[in-house]
Amino acid sequence: MQPSLSFRAALALIFAPLNLVQPASALVGASQPAPELAPYAVMVLKRSSQTAGFCSASVLAQDAVLTAAHCVASPANTRIYFRGSHGEAIFAGIRDIIPHPGYRTGAAQTRQVSIDLALIRLAEPLPAQFKALSLAQGGKIEPGEGFRIAGFGVTQENAASTSGILRSARIAARLPMSSILLWASDPQGRGTGACTGDSGGPILALDEPVLVAVTDWAEGAGQQKCGALTQGALITPQREWIERVLADWTKEK
Repeated sequence: MQPSLSFRAALALIFAPLNLVQPASALVGASQPAPELAPYAVMVLKRSSQTAGFCSASVLAQDAVLTAAHCVASPANTRIYFRGSHGEAIFAGIRDIIPHPGYRTGAAQTRQVSIDLALIRLAEPLPAQFKALSLAQGGKIEPGEGFRIAGFGVTQENAASTSGILRSARIAARLPMSSILLWASDPQGRGTGACTGDSGGPILALDEPVLVAVTDWAEGAGQQKCGALTQGALITPQREWIERVLADWTKEK
């Protein structure tokens, strides 16, 4: 068996041009840096013996983040990445990973219903600079309703060097409407949406740090892979599962 990459080597591989791996799917189109959202988001790194991938994640507690299930490997091969108070690279260890029981690998190919979410418990708490997002509580989403999406992914397809900076953009709900998924696109038609590295990142209410959905998939127009459609797993239908797992972890402290 070949040894796995170190996480520093994995990070270098992730940002090396032409070596970005799928399926993790920053924001293409009209996005902007979002330092004000930095307390609520981190990166997720996963590795194998020769490959590496990265995603985004939402902070739910000082020792827990929520991401997409396709973004994680085993705890030994997954890390939370962020910059410390002095700009140093931190690769935080993982104590536990719990994918949603409704997650199905390869669901898009087999046309199965899948809840692409996973909770990650860190081995040590995040620094005080991080804050927990609130979870959305009910309320029907209407076509055209606006949201704020955030992530660390690429701003240009196939250009790994454009990733790694937390950015945000405005997207709006579109048809078809679903009880478990948010389908969204650029209300201005400029091709804004999630792309490589944004999977697992937050889709927020427009004016407050409330987590409405978690990005899990993107689609482009023509030869593009991103910018036409962003899909996210809605939080409200999964609140019971999220809160139960977090409560169980709290009891174990």
